[in-house]
Amino acid sequence: MSRFEALLDLAEQAVDTGIDRLAHAGEDWSARQFKPSGEEVTAADLEVEKVVSAVLRRHAPGIPVIGEETAGDSVLPSRCWLLDPIDGTMNFTRGSPFHAVSLAYVEDRLPRLGVVHAPALGRRWRTGRKGGLPPSSPVARSVGEAVIGFTGTGPGGTRRLSLLQSSAYRVRMQGAMSLDLVGVAEGWLDACVCLRPKPWDVAAGTALVRERGGTVLGAGGQEFAFDSPILVAGRTALAHEVLGLWESRHAESG
Repeated sequence: MSRFEALLDLAEQAVDTGIDRLAHAGEDWSARQFKPSGEEVTAADLEVEKVVSAVLRRHAPGIPVIGEETAGDSVLPSRCWLLDPIDGTMNFTRGSPFHAVSLAYVEDRLPRLGVVHAPALGRRWRTGRKGGLPPSSPVARSVGEAVIGFTGTGPGGTRRLSLLQSSAYRVRMQGAMSLDLVGVAEGWLDACVCLRPKPWDVAAGTALVRERGGTVLGAGGQEFAFDSPILVAGRTALAHEVLGLWESRHAESG
């Protein structure tokens, strides 16, 4: 077994522990509180992060765990685990099934493997299963034919979102960046746009899309890096077209 295969097995074991704890949680776990940033957080977020992190630290003590709820303003190490204990907390607190545990291993600041598990859907996606992006029916050749996922907020976002909605065949706002990226990897979305993504939101999904031959872009059309204020994923030509549309209007609006 290779080193990455062993780390992927550990990632799945850690996610299993978090999913099991979540399955036995009481209703009070989904009661929402608010962070200073205004984002929602629940007892479930904190508990899942705790148990998943404990498994990772026990079996791979030399690899730091950076979780959404405890990261603070710490500098991202070049080698670490990135954990979002519940991506789509707002969905979770409202009983929507569109939320997920997202875990990635990062080396040289690149996502090398990832696991995304949506417990309410009973679905898991992971790297290590080769195969290209599945063809949509029909395959979108342009923005006008594409179903595009959108998540996030930011200055000028409303104006540019309106442009995207008027240009794309359909825009889907599902509220979980990890699952938008899964959608691209699985083919139910042709592309996705994530505004102001945090590393733990998108690392596992980025690994999935890239492994299947998709493109994940950041600002300026460069390969996505964790300091980028935008992420666009899809087949290469479509991803560049979506990003170009978005950034051209950003320049016009100042």
